[in-house]
Amino acid sequence: MYKIIGGDQKQYGPVSADEVRHWIADGRLNAQSLAWAEGTADWKPLGSFPEFADALRTQVAPPPLSGAAMPPGTSDAYRAEILARYPQIQIGRCLKGSWDLVTSNFGLLFGAAALVWAIRFGSNLVPYLGPIINWVLRGALIGGLYLVFLKRIRREPAGFEDLFSGFQFGFLQLFLVGLVSGLLTFVAAFCCLLIPGLYLFIAWIFSIPLVADKRFEFWTAMELSRKIVTKVWFEIFGLFILVSLPALLVGLGAGLKVAIDILPTLERVISSGQPDTEAIRTLILQTAGSSLWMIVVVNVVSLLNFPFVIGALAHAYEDLFGTRRAPSA
Repeated sequence: MYKIIGGDQKQYGPVSADEVRHWIADGRLNAQSLAWAEGTADWKPLGSFPEFADALRTQVAPPPLSGAAMPPGTSDAYRAEILARYPQIQIGRCLKGSWDLVTSNFGLLFGAAALVWAIRFGSNLVPYLGPIINWVLRGALIGGLYLVFLKRIRREPAGFEDLFSGFQFGFLQLFLVGLVSGLLTFVAAFCCLLIPGLYLFIAWIFSIPLVADKRFEFWTAMELSRKIVTKVWFEIFGLFILVSLPALLVGLGAGLKVAIDILPTLERVISSGQPDTEAIRTLILQTAGSSLWMIVVVNVVSLLNFPFVIGALAHAYEDLFGTRRAPSA
């Protein structure tokens, strides 16, 4: 009899050797899955048990990882298998996983996230063309950043060169998925109030990593992300809010302070009969100057928070779209 640690890190069993072979054939276990045999003291990888060697040898290989293009025909089978799953998200595990991942790979992951943040922030400072440059670079940069985080989650070697791999493969699809998902979310929020835009923002949150990791065409990735995330929308929304809480609270506090400082004077200027546009302009410039320290604080907190956001979402992505399988009890 055997006990097994599933892909969800839960223990299953005891079960017979035939049941273990059945799980292997179903793709629920692989050679790295931890197992304990009755009468032994230690947990060992399943590949070290000779009685399962034949079953593991004939196991169909899972879809490739880390941005490798899928062989023809496998992408349809992968999507069908993903859609057939019942998705589960453990918010606490994703938060803890993000903390452990970033703190144990701090130099690489914080450096990669900081570089992406700096490039996007700097591009917005370019007069007139800033927002356009940002939209052009968004998909490739965020896709490359996800690949760096996913490789470390999968214990694969990763480096800063992976951050720019999106410019070498599938740049057009990464550009399109970033552009189309962002524009449609903005249009939905602007034209149909906040709720539709918020729904689409969360529903499409994994569309960029799906293009980068699985090399999907942009609309296929958006649809797969939407269909899967819709089943666990509130869990993903809760995860995003919790992991982004430091940046959200500091940004909200800064916005409230600016509003409190500017509103009385602005009301006085507007209600003084003929609105003085020069006075309003002067007030805005004075407020911006006095609020410079808050802008710096908001950006520093956002930068520090950014790698933990990507880390938590990368763990959620693995739970929803990864190749790990959890055997049923």
